[in-house]
Amino acid sequence: MPEATPVTDGVSRASRRGLDAFAFFVANLQTGFGPFLAVYFTQAKWTQSDIGFALTVGSLVSLLGQVPGGAFVDAARSKRFAAGLSVVGIAASALALALWPQFLIVLLAMAVHSAASCILTPAIAAISIGLVGHARAGERLGRNASFQAAGNGVAAAGMGACGYYFTNDAVFYLTAALVVPTLIAISFIRADEIAPPARPAPGAQETGVLKVLLGNRGLMCFAACMALFFLANAALLPLAGSVLTLRAGDTATALVAACIMVPQVVLAVLAPAVGRAAERFGRRPLLLVGFAALPVRGLLFATVTDPHWLVAIQVFDGISAAVFGVLVPLIVSDLTRGTGRFNLALGAVGTAMGIGAAMSTSFAGVMADRLGTHVAFLGLAVVGVAGLMLVAAIMPETRRRAG
Repeated sequence: MPEATPVTDGVSRASRRGLDAFAFFVANLQTGFGPFLAVYFTQAKWTQSDIGFALTVGSLVSLLGQVPGGAFVDAARSKRFAAGLSVVGIAASALALALWPQFLIVLLAMAVHSAASCILTPAIAAISIGLVGHARAGERLGRNASFQAAGNGVAAAGMGACGYYFTNDAVFYLTAALVVPTLIAISFIRADEIAPPARPAPGAQETGVLKVLLGNRGLMCFAACMALFFLANAALLPLAGSVLTLRAGDTATALVAACIMVPQVVLAVLAPAVGRAAERFGRRPLLLVGFAALPVRGLLFATVTDPHWLVAIQVFDGISAAVFGVLVPLIVSDLTRGTGRFNLALGAVGTAMGIGAAMSTSFAGVMADRLGTHVAFLGLAVVGVAGLMLVAAIMPETRRRAG
């Protein structure tokens, strides 16, 4: 690789652009495992129970693998290797889905994809913070989120066109092929520019993992707040999709697609600014903004009847996504500095978020069936207000002032 021109922050242009491209192509890879899965399984004449079981296997592995995945990244000498290994695993699972859509192979592929994703997310965060240092981590994480949002949008359009003009299994061949530019991108990130994580303080290695996590009050507060946020948030869009189907008729599919795209556009635009603001003003004010956007969104969903306005309301989802895309790894990094447990703690917070999301859909579904969607939206908004109040009451400012 030719020598790159150094920049003022000590990170070469090659590494910076390599990480930009890696974040973009990783989002491309992951998009193939979104709504296209259900379409592919349905076309293959799978029953709804088999589809649900396959998706549940992936969800369970994702939920249970967060902490082990973070621990693996903490233990890995090369964060680039950990990220590259997970990318290969995701591509292999996509190829298996395309070539052998048998039930057992699909279950294995879903498990491999989820396990690899549990490694990939903390690995990207570790590479990012290792490159730029903790003082500039917010700006870098915001840039990552922006490129990932752009990757999601481009991939959704490209894979949708691929499935429309060719076949649905072509989506997974394309996903597998994306491993090539993704690995090329990570090869441009120079390993010698990724600072190793801080060594644990003397005696910290003798402390058990559970004690390290449970003994960190700030981390436990943050995990509780995020679990409550996802308890309120995860069911909002599926519930809104059901309302759109009833109200919009033939245009419902296009409107649901717009509901997915609007937050991605907002995320791509706002994430870099959120990263800079987190370094300038601190984490807590932005965290309150991200939590406040959720109950506003829930209340608007409960009161607005025009289907097109339901799409516009998704701007608030984009605000929350921009805030948490930057702040979740950043706050965890703040709370675990000097412990050598960043990725493990990030996995623990991810587990809390997953538990909240898993409970959200059941909670909202029961309310909608028994009391109606209007009450369900209001109930989710109330949970969002509770999350906002919890943040205001127990969440400290985690940014460390210079000097």
